[in-house]
Amino acid sequence: MIWYSLLLLAVAAERVAELVVARRNAAWTLARAGVEYGRGHYPVMVVLHTALLACCLLEPVLSHRTFLPALGWSMLALAVLAQVLRWWCIATLGPYWNTRVIVVPGARLVGAGPYRFTHHPNYVAVVLEIAALPLVHSAWLTATAFTLANAALLTVRVRCENTALTQALPA
Repeated sequence: MIWYSLLLLAVAAERVAELVVARRNAAWTLARAGVEYGRGHYPVMVVLHTALLACCLLEPVLSHRTFLPALGWSMLALAVLAQVLRWWCIATLGPYWNTRVIVVPGARLVGAGPYRFTHHPNYVAVVLEIAALPLVHSAWLTATAFTLANAALLTVRVRCENTALTQALPA
């Protein structure tokens, strides 16, 4: 459980790093007449991702879950892969990447990096991580509940992002 706790602490630190990058990028995009969309769902997203980390820690402790090597190691590999994909997205979008939906009118859609393969690769990383991170230490209730909650949130989020991009970017 100590190693899993350290993993969760590392993921929490990564989240803080994301927020630092997002804040810097928000200032950059807003200075270029960026427009923010979907403010209403953002607090829900913050709560969901924070609660995920808490439940990842609580479920194995409260339910006496054990580390199952075949499941744990494979899910750790997927969780690490999700982080690699997330940071590939961040690097590819550069100052346009954000945890919020902020679009600079007239900017071009990015079609490099993982965006060559799908419109929303960051959400592929989010889905992978939310499913895999709890399962590293057999927290299957957390994996299930947060996967379902995230599916509902992503329905709103992707719709918001697609609308924002359609309205703000050239045809």
